[in-house]
Amino acid sequence: MKTVGVIPCRYKSVRFPGKPLADILGKPMMWHVYQQALKARTLDALYIATDDERIAAVCRELDLLVLMTGDNHSTGTDRVAECRDMVVADVYVNIQGDEPMIDPSAIDLVVNAIKQCDDPAVMASNAYTPISNPSDAVDTNIVKVSLTAAGNTMAYSRSPIPFPKSGEVRYLRQLGLYAFRRSGLLIFSEHQPGPVERAEGVEMLRFIEHGYHVKMVEVHDESLSVDTESDLHRVRALMGAQVGQPQL
Repeated sequence: MKTVGVIPCRYKSVRFPGKPLADILGKPMMWHVYQQALKARTLDALYIATDDERIAAVCRELDLLVLMTGDNHSTGTDRVAECRDMVVADVYVNIQGDEPMIDPSAIDLVVNAIKQCDDPAVMASNAYTPISNPSDAVDTNIVKVSLTAAGNTMAYSRSPIPFPKSGEVRYLRQLGLYAFRRSGLLIFSEHQPGPVERAEGVEMLRFIEHGYHVKMVEVHDESLSVDTESDLHRVRALMGAQVGQPQL
């Protein structure tokens, strides 16, 4: 089964314009994501998907394979879905372009989960990790997920789920790492966001609201995402310390 990794990158971020090109150790952030993804054993090809020529030009300069997409996508998965028509594969992996420290083994776990799944209703696999910090459970910037007995998604929410009416609760954090069947991307693009997806702002709810399943996969990767300038400084410091280059 051919597996293609896609890193959606857009320039016009509201909170951080030009984020994919932000410098980390002398290279743009998207370059670091690309290099980490190349270490995954399950990917047969890897592309950056963008609608911006500035990003595409840097990709070509750094020998990163790039796909030009439309500029009207509301989510990264919508952008990956367009790539389905450009590159033929059995599985497509949506790899966040703002996680320069992503663990390649997490990519492999998500890919293997969808490849080995024989449930025809499962359209995608999605990574999660347990929440250890109680404040994260009530942080609306962190998406929580609850699971069925089969390990599929029961619900996603920015609220703490399940509600701890009785007994102990194990909160799980959804990560923005997804692998899709080819047919799953077609289903995603053919359906409009439902009321719960629109309310929560969680794109994987599109499958759940329309009666499909998402296989959840536990990974041991809490890779930092860069959403703000302060996040960038933190990641620069961590990555600089790893290679012995202190970053101010």
